[in-house]
Amino acid sequence: MNTNKTILVTGGAGFIGSELVRHIIKNTEYTVVNVDKLTYSGNLQSLASIESNENYIFKQIDICNENELKKVFVENKPDIVMHLAAESHVDRSIDGPKDFIQTNIIGTFVLLEQVRSYWQKLNVEKKANFRFLHVSTDEVYGDLMDTEDFFIEGAAYDPSSPYSASKACSDHLVRAWFRTYQVPVLITNCSNNYGPYQFPEKLIPHIILNAIEGKNLPIYGNGKQIRDWLHVNDHVSALLTVAFQGEVGETYNIGGNNEVQNIEVVNTICDNLDILIPNKLNGLSSYRELITYVKDRPGHDVRYAIDNSKIKSQLGWEPITSFKSGMQKTVEWYLSNLSWSENIQNGSYRLERLGGKI
Repeated sequence: MNTNKTILVTGGAGFIGSELVRHIIKNTEYTVVNVDKLTYSGNLQSLASIESNENYIFKQIDICNENELKKVFVENKPDIVMHLAAESHVDRSIDGPKDFIQTNIIGTFVLLEQVRSYWQKLNVEKKANFRFLHVSTDEVYGDLMDTEDFFIEGAAYDPSSPYSASKACSDHLVRAWFRTYQVPVLITNCSNNYGPYQFPEKLIPHIILNAIEGKNLPIYGNGKQIRDWLHVNDHVSALLTVAFQGEVGETYNIGGNNEVQNIEVVNTICDNLDILIPNKLNGLSSYRELITYVKDRPGHDVRYAIDNSKIKSQLGWEPITSFKSGMQKTVEWYLSNLSWSENIQNGSYRLERLGGKI
């Protein structure tokens, strides 16, 4: 395997992106060029462990900035582009969809055009080996409701939120650039991620941090919405598998094989905290006492579930992290890294509930 590859990662200061960057730098000799706008959820503290590595380059750039993107391609000559930059929180898309349209759709278009221009000028060997991996979500498929079906790669798109609609549009753009211009693309659609360094507006860190402060633990509706939970470490291993082994033009679904109701997720967090922090605030006997049911999110999908069979049979990848062990490690990480969360909350986010402004 060529150890001199350069991988350009967009959104490398975000949750999944930073895990990807850390993994590549710590486990390979590849050069990583991290392109990130550093919006509210981008955090360079998540990359502190590798920021001084000679194989790591950071560029604070908005992917909608055509001229700055072009410079990155000219100066760094990437062999692989892994596109993770996106606005990704459903609740925020309900409160204000504009940024989602701008970044997820316009940003992907601008990036694809830069990739196309760059790729067309490569020599024969580099052109043949170049790859563009677009990282997307299972939410583009819509709602499985209470069926026993699973999302497969050929499923029709039926997005429910401004977020999932914007990602669906970006997926279609990527496929169009493959069909029309033959840009060597790959697409992945993943289920719900969790793990260290996740921005605390997302369910799992939000519940952990609220609980240890003795705050209410808000659950949308009846809490019976089902998600397939994928540990971020497993997701990153899948992304690299697809980038290096996937067939150009193909889509691969990535799931964790962990279908769990939201209320079960919250109960699991509470049970872990009961063991790890026996001395609770406000005389609580269990953190479950903080659970509060609130008005459901508009257009809230009932169930997502991924069929992993394609990536397993064709590329030999499958998740290795069970929900039980992954959740325990995640809770322990947040308790051991409270300063990371506190620094984020000293910014614009205060553990408030989003998505209720319509």
